[in-house]
Amino acid sequence: MADTETNGKTSHFNLDMTVGEALSMHPRVREVFAAFHLGGCAHCAINQYETIGQVCAGYGVDPDMLLDVLESLMDKAETKSE
Repeated sequence: MADTETNGKTSHFNLDMTVGEALSMHPRVREVFAAFHLGGCAHCAINQYETIGQVCAGYGVDPDMLLDVLESLMDKAETKSE
């Protein structure tokens, strides 16, 4: 999945991205999902083929907040590599 640029800022994650795609972007994405109580326990497993948008809608998670936290992972990774 290609990164997109909005208002001069690169976005690595979007609501149409599947959970599987997101998980492949950074090793700590799974921790972010767990922090939002997504897929962290047996009764709320999420499917890797669901989109981030579908998961947010299904579990009542603020999509903008989740995307911001996911993007912060990439910002930190980019800062370390500079």
